Amino acid sequence: MKKEEKEALIADMAERLRRAKATFLVDYQGLNVEMMNALRKDLRKKEAEFHVVKNRLLKLACRESGTSAIKEHFVGPCALAISYGDVVAPAKVLVEQEKKLERLKLRVGQVGGKAIDYEDIKRLAALPGREVLLAQTLSAMQAVPGSFVRVLQGVISNFLNVLKALEGKKSEA
Repeated sequence: MKKEEKEALIADMAERLRRAKATFLVDYQGLNVEMMNALRKDLRKKEAEFHVVKNRLLKLACRESGTSAIKEHFVGPCALAISYGDVVAPAKVLVEQEKKLERLKLRVGQVGGKAIDYEDIKRLAALPGREVLLAQTLSAMQAVPGSFVRVLQGVISNFLNVLKALEGKKSEA
């Protein structure tokens, strides 16, 4: 690569890293082209990208973007999965693909500028998806006012029952 091409690549990767909500470092050595394309396709469906970039250029891009939490792990052949949307979905894809492809190994990740290790990535992948979490949050938010209305309705119903009982007692007397 010429110097201008390298500088353009570094600037492009730095911009991608700035926009990223999560990045995952993957050891891809031994995967053939078909496997890599299938992995890229699965990640693209989840609003994520998969890039193989030289470590030296990636370190420079990390320094320019201010996302150097996992920079020390750029050793040997590695690729970077970058997520711009949901953080959980690409982690799920990578963990599933790691189970299928014995040569694919997750190393480390970065979520919100903080490094996470392999076990944290697996825990992240075990979380429900964004839509499910939003539905659970909405359900919890609706439950509180609904319960409050039912409590108030119970108080009014009990008060009316007491008044009817008093009316019945007075009519007997």
